[in-house]
Amino acid sequence: MKLTNKLMTGAASIAIAVTGALPALAAEKWDMPMAYSASNFHSENGAAFAECVTTGTQGEITITTHPGGALFAGADIKRAIQTGQVQIGERLMSGHANENAVFGFDSVPFLAPSFENSAKLFEAAKPSMEKLLEEQNLVMLYAVPWPPQGLYFNKEVNSVADMKGLKFRSYNNATARLAELTGMLPVTIEAAEISQAFATGVAESMISSGATGYDRKVWESLSHFYEVDAWLPYNYVMVNKDVWEDTSDAHQGIITSCAGEAQERGLDAAKAYTKLTMDGLAEGGMTVGSASDALMAELREIGETMTAEWLEAAGEDGKTIVDAYKGMN
Repeated sequence: MKLTNKLMTGAASIAIAVTGALPALAAEKWDMPMAYSASNFHSENGAAFAECVTTGTQGEITITTHPGGALFAGADIKRAIQTGQVQIGERLMSGHANENAVFGFDSVPFLAPSFENSAKLFEAAKPSMEKLLEEQNLVMLYAVPWPPQGLYFNKEVNSVADMKGLKFRSYNNATARLAELTGMLPVTIEAAEISQAFATGVAESMISSGATGYDRKVWESLSHFYEVDAWLPYNYVMVNKDVWEDTSDAHQGIITSCAGEAQERGLDAAKAYTKLTMDGLAEGGMTVGSASDALMAELREIGETMTAEWLEAAGEDGKTIVDAYKGMN
């Protein structure tokens, strides 16, 4: 079911009722760039959020989504929001880890490899994230995880040695480092470019969720998907801080309510999409299954190295996040 077809209920309904008592204001149009295809569950969720805000404010704030990197490429979205080129947008959180290692908290291999643990890790990291974003003139509205990350290849792989020399699609610091530690060659490729990259041989492998592979029909170029549940990266929606502070309290309340619904709805969709996309990859002709015990053992050793490196790079903030997370388990 398309998320955009779901009725807005609960907090958003209350928000709509509140607007009946508000004086008429000049309508504002907010553009919301998104990196992933319109059919991706994150993009559908973002469209539903935009509709909720537009309806809740009775059109006084109209949000228009621009999926698939149509308005700005994924790597440019955050900067566009910071500088006021657009008011709001969505980006992969760990895509900014080169700015500050804290942004990569969700991509530490095997630290939080399930939806339950991922939610705890996000809550542990949220205070540090919000402080960091505030310093960058940004306000986080909501965040939604991807399904667990697995490994895609164009051949059978049973050990790290089998990966050596493969061109590996990289999308953040963690994926680039994973490529280095496994002997693969990292190639930076945005989500919108995945299909072409694999079709032309620019890339031969990647770590990503079943959702990304399913959306991009990677079975046309790749043959194997291994469920390793390495991490669950987050996409998050952020708004320019100046724009947010210029927004009335009433409208902030409506947007916050819609964001809360989007976060819950997106999590439900991520969980549902996990099985759907695994089945879809198999139906497309890919071999889908768990990695061998030998491969998992090697990957976990690499994960320990990357965890130590991330903790060093993230400093006191990283230690605070991990300690708070471990305290929840």
